[in-house]
Amino acid sequence: MLAKVLTSTAVGIDGLAVEVEVDVSNGLPTFTIVGLPNAEVKESRDRVRSALRNSGYDFPAKRIVVNLAPANIRKEGPGFDLPIAVGLAAASGQISQDALSRFLILGELSLDGGLKSIRGALCMVAAVNGRNLDGILLPAENAREAAISSKIPVYGIASLGEVLAILEGNLKPQPVTASLDDMQLAHSEVDFSEVKGQEHAKRAVEVAAAGGHNVLMTGPPGSGKTMIARRIPTILPPMTVDEAIETTKIYSVAGLLKVDGLLTQRPFRSPHHTVSDVALIGGGRIPHPGEVSLANHGVLFLDEFTEFRQSAVEVLRQPLEDRLVTISRAQMTLTFPANFMLVAAMNPCPCGNLTDPMKECRCSPRDIERYRRKISEPILDRIDIHIEVPPVRYSDISGQVGGEPSCSIRERVIRARRIQHERFRTIPGVFTNAQMMPSQMRTYCRLDREGAELMKAACKRLGLSARSYAKTLKVARTI
Repeated sequence: MLAKVLTSTAVGIDGLAVEVEVDVSNGLPTFTIVGLPNAEVKESRDRVRSALRNSGYDFPAKRIVVNLAPANIRKEGPGFDLPIAVGLAAASGQISQDALSRFLILGELSLDGGLKSIRGALCMVAAVNGRNLDGILLPAENAREAAISSKIPVYGIASLGEVLAILEGNLKPQPVTASLDDMQLAHSEVDFSEVKGQEHAKRAVEVAAAGGHNVLMTGPPGSGKTMIARRIPTILPPMTVDEAIETTKIYSVAGLLKVDGLLTQRPFRSPHHTVSDVALIGGGRIPHPGEVSLANHGVLFLDEFTEFRQSAVEVLRQPLEDRLVTISRAQMTLTFPANFMLVAAMNPCPCGNLTDPMKECRCSPRDIERYRRKISEPILDRIDIHIEVPPVRYSDISGQVGGEPSCSIRERVIRARRIQHERFRTIPGVFTNAQMMPSQMRTYCRLDREGAELMKAACKRLGLSARSYAKTLKVARTI
């Protein structure tokens, strides 16, 4: 007997509907899975066998063939356990097949028949949003996540037995709801009021946050570079619904999503300088998002910028320019969003004391030159704002008066973003000044005669490249 069960899989941050065909026929007892399954999917044979038996159902001692269609797409992950088990129960005549076509079914099985959470549930349910289904059956831990954008009722299930009871009509669970209207700005434990002094650095990151510009801070150890960087998310505008859903999809695929579901706080990622190229950009045998994608619509902070391996820094060129990462494999090409704000910090020299008036620098000019050359010109060209952060004065450290709180700075940033939103409302894909293309710059960054002469002199004296020239105009537009 043949049974068909609808499920889905994640491809990048998108979902792909998959039909699980289960055929049970007379013959020598075998269990074969075809349709480009990976090792995790093949291992489902043992999990399904134990889960069915421990849930009170028989495992048919017959010839079993499972096909995962379409067969030209590689299937990955343990999320096929539940649909295969349901298909087996139906194909062996233990449950009716009448309701199978009306549900999307996905989930990993434990040996006792319980359901475990899966990665990418938010992406998977999006694959069937246009279909006329009665519901989506998946592990309870993924229910709120899936309900965020699903137009179909979502049911959080605890076990295989419950799923089979629902399909038989013996159990009617309540759908899980997750309203986007309940989105709230997450509370942060850090605030810019804790940063003493460094007013010009705080002004620079405010401009950067307002226009979506990248920042490089250079200063001696202990000058507050890391402290400032960690507080930048607190002055960024709240995420829009579309931004929150896109970022949540990335974290869902990466397996980093909390049980509550939708991410409402802008990401802040700070990888160690020993991070590999693949961990930073994404990829691997089974492509997964890297740090640049996990920082989507948030901040990617690279502390000790010069200590990162050069190959890792150089692969940032494409994400900084295109705001996405493309990973090519033999069978497919995946694209992950990477629309982040880069904040980098470095010392002025190997010992760190070059710009500290109270300490003596022990580095030779050759050492300093070699140190600074670790960051290539093409990467520096892609960073809009370069600032020097001096040591904090004692009067600022010992003072009792705190700095301006993040909420006040955020209000100014939000006002600036609203102006940009109005400016670019008819231009798809452009939301901030940093994202302007040359055609928009000709409209919104026109210089008068005096400004043109100033830029001409700056280009000659500083040797600015065409990209540096454009970024200077974009920052000026933000200011």
